[in-house]
Amino acid sequence: MTGRQDQLRQEQAAVDLRYQRLDTLRAQARERLATVRRTGPSGSPQNRSERDAFATLYEDRVAQLDAVEDRLCFGRLDLRDRSDLYIGRIGLTDAEHTSLLTDWRAPAARAFYSATSARPDGVVRRRHLLTRGRAVTGIEDEVLDLDLLGDHAVDPSALAGEGALLAAMAAGRTGRMGDIVATIQAEQDAVIRGDLAGALVVQGGPGTGKTAVALHRAAYLLYTHRRALERSGVLVLGPSRVFLRYIDQVLPSLGETGVVTATVADLLPGVTVRATDRDDVAEIKGRPVMADVVARAVRRRQRVPAAPVAVRVDGREVVVRPRDVREAIGRARRTGRPHNLARVTFVRDMLSRLAAQWVDQLGHSVPDEDRAAVIEDLRTTREIRIALNLAWMPLTPQRLVGEVLAKPHVLAEVAPELDARERALLHRPVDSPWTESDVPLLDEAAELLGEDDQAERAQADADARRRQEELDYARQVLRSSGVGQGMVSAEVLAERFAHSGPVLTTAERAAADRTWTYGHVVVDEAQELSPMAWRMVVRRCPTRSMTIVGDTAQSVRGTGRTWDEALDPVLRGSWRLAELTVNYRTPASVAQAARAVATAAGVHVGTTTSARDVPDALRTRSVGPDELHGALVREVRRAVERLDEGAGRVAVIGPAGQVEGLRAALADDDVGRLLRPEGEGTTLDARVSVLDPRAAKGLEFDVVVLVEPLEILAGSPGDLYVAMTRPTQALRVLATGGLPEGLS
Repeated sequence: MTGRQDQLRQEQAAVDLRYQRLDTLRAQARERLATVRRTGPSGSPQNRSERDAFATLYEDRVAQLDAVEDRLCFGRLDLRDRSDLYIGRIGLTDAEHTSLLTDWRAPAARAFYSATSARPDGVVRRRHLLTRGRAVTGIEDEVLDLDLLGDHAVDPSALAGEGALLAAMAAGRTGRMGDIVATIQAEQDAVIRGDLAGALVVQGGPGTGKTAVALHRAAYLLYTHRRALERSGVLVLGPSRVFLRYIDQVLPSLGETGVVTATVADLLPGVTVRATDRDDVAEIKGRPVMADVVARAVRRRQRVPAAPVAVRVDGREVVVRPRDVREAIGRARRTGRPHNLARVTFVRDMLSRLAAQWVDQLGHSVPDEDRAAVIEDLRTTREIRIALNLAWMPLTPQRLVGEVLAKPHVLAEVAPELDARERALLHRPVDSPWTESDVPLLDEAAELLGEDDQAERAQADADARRRQEELDYARQVLRSSGVGQGMVSAEVLAERFAHSGPVLTTAERAAADRTWTYGHVVVDEAQELSPMAWRMVVRRCPTRSMTIVGDTAQSVRGTGRTWDEALDPVLRGSWRLAELTVNYRTPASVAQAARAVATAAGVHVGTTTSARDVPDALRTRSVGPDELHGALVREVRRAVERLDEGAGRVAVIGPAGQVEGLRAALADDDVGRLLRPEGEGTTLDARVSVLDPRAAKGLEFDVVVLVEPLEILAGSPGDLYVAMTRPTQALRVLATGGLPEGLS
């Protein structure tokens, strides 16, 4: 039997071969990119357009090849037919197109994750390759069919099975989520490779790998359905910008660089969120009835005047009559178009009626061209413009929603379902900054309003001016170049100029277009989305092809909604549920304590099984108020000492109102240097972070020091459950006012 060192040398040679091919492809892509860039901005518009397209192609390829450097090859399958298959982050072939590395998403690689002794699926042995950089440091074998092992060499000491998974769970955190491509488990793989069609809800408790599974599913779908998804893109929605930064390296490391990531607050171009609503205010704004409130606010701006309005135009009087306005409004509404677009129908109808009044006073008919001149005179008459605007005002979403929230009498008129206390909570000054819970209201308004026709006409005028400038420039180019008019016209040349701009990415195009729709949407921490937010998200994905990831027990606002309650109003029951049941992150003793606390607080927690426990994982300590900060410094110092030098992260999680005080206490001590990240990193890259539970949502740390759990529990049981389930190694609890039931 081949010795372990011989097998390590063989696998090192195999890995070296694949890295050599990666280096070759990377060098080729960089050389092609450099060649394209060396051509400079000269050449015809068509040449420039082609150059930009090729530059984008090679830039994407270089980025992809750079991103898969770490653990390029992580597995091998020995098959029944005596062949073997190396599994890695991307597919690689040699110069003769012979396969060197099989992409983990390919059908041939599925057995690496799903084969078992009971159902080996043609696999004799599954081998995990443990690497550091480009060096193979270990191998672990799972023999699935010993009778067929035959000539395949096996080292009994390498028969570990779950060693790679346990090593990944115990590894120190880096401040960025890592991928799980080398250790995907069977129940996770079934979710990742689920059908593209329809909405898939992935329910799982803390540490079950929901987010990782969702990101790997996005990469798998892009690989498998590239033609269908590449043009429209895949959107990943996260709960915060901090969370998106935490996961931003996962998809590139899986070979995908074109996925759009955003929060709900990012989905409406032109709106910047600068404030946060209180929970009770956010809950009201998120109710389904707010869609009716916005709709009523729009219809309120389509109103019949109380009395006729007489206007003199060129010596003759025309009257804006309530009856005519009512009929014109009815006709415009029947078009079914959004408010600002239907306004065109309303205005044309009213101008036609007013022109008829004016012409009738002449006592004879007028030619069509004269009638058009009459209509134009009426349209530009200030008093008529004012009267028609009062009847049907062009609106922006910001103006509409701002007016509703700033004017109590308007809110009372359009929101009869809300009581006086709830309306008072919503009231705010008209110049208040927008909040995240305002964005779905603004999006609802944008859907009902459509584009402002006046803004559209202004844009058309600007386009016409730019077109004329391009045409003038094209004529100048033709004169200076001596190209004959028979070869190419100035008009054709100008059209080429218009289409030779920079190539925009899917993310850039989607970010600028409110009506952009995606081929697939991944929603993480989906239990936090309000009904109004769901309406906003579903508009971005008319096909309803979605991966919806969350845990109803972790709702930080304590909504307590089931998936049926959250999704049926928008998906009409067309969704399916998959559950993840194994907790790979949280030590068993910590997970049990978190479950007990949540259950005692009335939160329904699903059943999960922890994959491992860690000695001394949970400690609680009661201290006096004057001792809290000193105890915190000592706990953080011990936590850092527990970790390997340069690896691992510690989080201090406390009530939102105490975060700054806790950070200041650490900053006053020598341990405060660990609050600062090295280089140009963010707070996530620091060895120690101080967060409130909501900022910690979706993140994980080696050690968590939890401060004042009773105060967190009073705000939201979900907050405390989230905070307790962030650590991978140890939870330390400091309390001045006692401990919650289940933890004491």
